Amino acid sequence: MIRSFKSPAAYVQGRDALDQLGDRLAPSGESALVLADADVLEIVGDRAEASLEDADVEPILEEFGGESSEAEIDRLTEIAREADADAIVGAGGGKALDTAKAVRENTGGAMVSVPTIASTDAPTSALSVIYSDEGEFERYWFYVDHPDLVLVDTAVVAGAPVRFFRSGIADAMATWFEADAVRRADGENFFDEEPTHAAHSLSRLCYDLLREHGRSAVQAIERGIVTESVEAVTEANTLLSGLGFENGGIAAAHSVHNGLTQLEATHHATHGEKVNFGIVTQLVLEGRDDAFVDDVVDFSIELGLPVTLGELGVDDPTEDDLERVAQAAVAEGETIHNAFDASAAEVRDALLAADDLGARRRAGD
Repeated sequence: MIRSFKSPAAYVQGRDALDQLGDRLAPSGESALVLADADVLEIVGDRAEASLEDADVEPILEEFGGESSEAEIDRLTEIAREADADAIVGAGGGKALDTAKAVRENTGGAMVSVPTIASTDAPTSALSVIYSDEGEFERYWFYVDHPDLVLVDTAVVAGAPVRFFRSGIADAMATWFEADAVRRADGENFFDEEPTHAAHSLSRLCYDLLREHGRSAVQAIERGIVTESVEAVTEANTLLSGLGFENGGIAAAHSVHNGLTQLEATHHATHGEKVNFGIVTQLVLEGRDDAFVDDVVDFSIELGLPVTLGELGVDDPTEDDLERVAQAAVAEGETIHNAFDASAAEVRDALLAADDLGARRRAGD
């Protein structure tokens, strides 16, 4: 039996941490390509550029197109090669960071994740989620190397729309439920090896912090302020969730997310919002008792997270819609197989049961 645990080389979090980008990156090279979409460049571009210049690192800023697709990765790889950049800095949400990781894989050098929203666990991982140009999930790309640095400025995170923070809580909640399911099923982590006790414990700590601080952290983000609860939940959403999902393994919640991306009606929903519905679906598949599932759904409702298909944009799913989601969720290589021997029919029924349960709890029943 081989157990494994892997992680980024360094993680830095705190108010105004962005101003340390240059000093922390300088040992890795003399130039850095900074990838971010137009909105993120407007928010952090000047500060990132100034920090790099102050540390004698040449900044090259390039606008990210918005989708972590092969076409976008190829485009940015060519720009990085032409600039002869020593480092790739991804700033923004999960798709920008995943694209930056893929570009670094193609060009070599150092890679820095600068998440500007605490919405996913992408910043710490050695993988990219690849989508089509239209936003449909296609595959995972895995890398040998993790990011060299993850730099999280909680003042920037607090200034982002609260929806992204809520979404990150959902994605992070899944970390515990999926890692625990994988462990109970003797499944494997993302490195095709046995999860460590550390990964299981960190996944549980992630969930505990969310339950202890989630509500007050969301309230603080709604006011755009940084509190200790915001720091705790940002750490859970970013570091603990990232370490937990990779090293502990993921299961049905993310497979359901991937299935839901096949429906265009869900494309407006964030990654975490779709994962949240996937959590409830997984709990139904597990046969968890009513009180347990009700508690998780009620917490989701309290935080303003979607718990029905309608809230994801699928108001009246057809049989074809449900079949497409279910078939994609159980496709060969999907993570549901890490912990469940489930058929498409079982997933379809669990989707409907989760939708009914969410609707009942939303109505106060």
